[in-house]
Amino acid sequence: RRQRWQYPFVHHQLPKTIKMKSAIFAAAIASAAAFAPAPVAKTTTSLSAFESELGAQPPLGFFDPLGLLDDADQDRFDRLRYVEIKHGRIAQLAFLGQIVTRNGIHLSGDIDYSGDAFDSFPNGWAAINGPDAIPGEGLGQIIA
Repeated sequence: RRQRWQYPFVHHQLPKTIKMKSAIFAAAIASAAAFAPAPVAKTTTSLSAFESELGAQPPLGFFDPLGLLDDADQDRFDRLRYVEIKHGRIAQLAFLGQIVTRNGIHLSGDIDYSGDAFDSFPNGWAAINGPDAIPGEGLGQIIA
C-alpha cells in the first residue's frame, strides 16, 4: 500500500535523473570557467612616460603596437599625435567628399580654363580611367 505524499516514480529512474542533472551542472561550471578573466602579470614598459596622456585607457593603457615611441621624448610624442589628428581629418573629408559626390552633388564651376565643368566627369574609378576621365595633368595635380 502506497502513502499519499510519496511521488509516484520508479526507483531505478532516480539515479539516472540525478546523474543527468549532475552532468549538466558540471558542464555549465566548466563552460563558465572559460570566461573567467585570466590573471595578468604587472609588467613595466618604456612607455610609462605616456601612460597619463589623453587616450590611454584601461585595460591596454598606452597602446603603441609598432613601437614608434620606444625611447621617444615628449616632442616626438606631440609631433606624432599632431600628424595622427591631421591624417584623421583628411580621411574624414575624403569620405565625406566621396559620399557627397556619389549622391550626385558636384561643385559648381569649371575644373580647368578650357571650360570642363565638375559635373562633366563621372564618379569613382571612371573619373580616373575611362573615356570621360580627368586629364592626366589634372590627376598629377591631385596626387602631387
